[in-house]
Amino acid sequence: MTTSNTQTIKLDQFLKWTGMAPTGGQAKVLIQFGNVTVNGLVETRRGRKLVAGDRVTVANRTTVVEFPQESLEVEQST
Repeated sequence: MTTSNTQTIKLDQFLKWTGMAPTGGQAKVLIQFGNVTVNGLVETRRGRKLVAGDRVTVANRTTVVEFPQESLEVEQST
């Protein structure tokens, strides 16, 4: 079995978290009407999973997806 340590965040959650949309309802409308691009392409799926390095643009404001470094570290015990 393989596991992935890749962190993701849904597009609508990212818009709220960054303040690009003041509410979840506003995020939904922005996405549905094609006002959001991810890596230069129009994205109309609210549940689109973003990964570190993705570029999200709304109204000429671009934000790069980043996650705190400490949450990416994996503890190993021996």
